[in-house]
Amino acid sequence: MQTLQQLNDGLLLGYQRVNIAEQLTEFPVKLFELADTLEVLDLSNNQLSSLPDNFADLHQLKILFVSNNLFEHLPAVLGQCPKLEMIGFKANQIRTVPETSIPKQTRWLILTDNHIEQLPDSLGQCHRLEKLALAGNRLTALPNSMANCHQLALIRLSANQLTALPYWLFELPNLAWLAFAGNAFSHVEHCDNTRVPIVPLTQFTLGQLLGQGASGLIYQATHHTESSVDTSFSSDADVAIKLFKGMVTSDGYPADELDCCLTAGEHPNLINVVAQINQPEQLGLVMQLIPPSYGNLGLPPSLQTCSRDTFEAQTVFTWARITHIASQMADILAHLHQNGISHGDIYAHNIMINTHDNVLFGDFGAASNLKQFTPQHLQLMQAIEVRAFGYLVDDMLNLIDNPDTPQAAMLRQLVQDCLQHSSSTRPTFKALLPRLASIA
Repeated sequence: MQTLQQLNDGLLLGYQRVNIAEQLTEFPVKLFELADTLEVLDLSNNQLSSLPDNFADLHQLKILFVSNNLFEHLPAVLGQCPKLEMIGFKANQIRTVPETSIPKQTRWLILTDNHIEQLPDSLGQCHRLEKLALAGNRLTALPNSMANCHQLALIRLSANQLTALPYWLFELPNLAWLAFAGNAFSHVEHCDNTRVPIVPLTQFTLGQLLGQGASGLIYQATHHTESSVDTSFSSDADVAIKLFKGMVTSDGYPADELDCCLTAGEHPNLINVVAQINQPEQLGLVMQLIPPSYGNLGLPPSLQTCSRDTFEAQTVFTWARITHIASQMADILAHLHQNGISHGDIYAHNIMINTHDNVLFGDFGAASNLKQFTPQHLQLMQAIEVRAFGYLVDDMLNLIDNPDTPQAAMLRQLVQDCLQHSSSTRPTFKALLPRLASIA
């Protein structure tokens, strides 16, 4: 984090990255003195509502974050920036997106939590577009020109006003992560799933914060009051509680996530949900406390990898490890789709493993309920998730210790089958299980 004073004093000359958050109401014109070097600019958490007409003079700029500001229009001048490829305007007040506002070389566009009702047809000219976050807007349709966005791998459409998904969306050859809960055809106004009992939050004492994601905060907690219902855990038992944030998150509405998590049912490798908090002012999940022997399989994508996961340095996989992890994941995902749930976020960073590579999987923030889908659309939706599974296995294969074994070759063939451009030719999760068993 830098300061406006440092900028004005000339102390940031030569910087490639600048991050200033000081309730700015005007764009700092001194930034133009960094035009030859500045590649990443973060002006999030200010009070800005416009960019200067000559903003494109920042000719080296590749990444721009302006989240949590006061923009009502996506600035048209962005379209003139010669190298800008990642744009983040999350949580502004944007209503209109001009035809000329999105650079054709855009790879990653974040417009989450705004008031956008319509996207420009020019979006279909962004042939490098790989990641598109649109949750929490007022979209009633997507421009058909987006059928030309063949590199699109991830799209978040949750919490909009879509009445259906366009068929061309399912035909995008690289699409692997799709979330659409909370639309006119898929929203759950109130989760009435009773698979697990409803308990009040007052029965728990919250402890340390274990983690947080786009949709909520996860705390260690102690259940300290005997309940009149069978909660499947005893008094004074330690659990994990996920408390959802507000009315809408970057992935959608809390009620939809709660519904998907409960509809998913029970599986040995799913994080076990033992109760739900379903109060007007607060929704949450009471879950098993994951043993400390478990850790994340991978790390989230970086600005460079965009839609693909990263891993800790020195991470190495054997073919046996990959097969064991992949077999468990294929079984989980077959179970989810059998129950009419797509996960939407099949990533190594959402997978927990222990020293024996036993898997625990959860985080339904990007999940969608498929109960309104026809059999044909159910197959198409599974094919999208199979592609994400293929990427997961491919990411591990890229770190394999010995790529020349017959088993590694069989895994590579499995990945190729999962990543076929035609969704109709990809295997189902059920069909993948015997193949993985034969490799093991």
